[in-house]
Amino acid sequence: MTRRLSAALALFTTLLLAGCGYDYGTDQLGQKVASERLDGKWLVLNYWAEWCGPCRTEIPELNALAEQLKSQKINVFGVNFDNVQGEELKSASNKLGISFTVLAQDPAERFELPRSEALPVTYIIDDKGKVREQLMGEQTAAGLMAKLQALQAKN
Repeated sequence: MTRRLSAALALFTTLLLAGCGYDYGTDQLGQKVASERLDGKWLVLNYWAEWCGPCRTEIPELNALAEQLKSQKINVFGVNFDNVQGEELKSASNKLGISFTVLAQDPAERFELPRSEALPVTYIIDDKGKVREQLMGEQTAAGLMAKLQALQAKN
């Protein structure tokens, strides 16, 4: 009886720990993206591509927003629309001057994001992992900040 109870308890603990945190894979530099960086925080998640003109114009605005938000529980992340990986992702990110974290693995399934056929597209995700806004087209740091503040005020 004690053996069965111990085995059941071990299995339960393993399953419980397996559910802690979601693996967000790596970033454009090949470094692991810890779940603590995304879970329980508001996120600005931007999809971009190297060939997208408006994306290129928008990147400095997202860099500025990421810098503005450093002290808050809000993070800016990018995802390459073409799903490039490794050195190609690092190179594309560098060419566009991206200073915020670019996720190598697309978290669309995790956040139940619809696949957009237009770029750029930006999602604002709340601290519970719920998509609050889908913003099509080029965004500005000021516009995104105002949208974040309005959404957080409603929260």
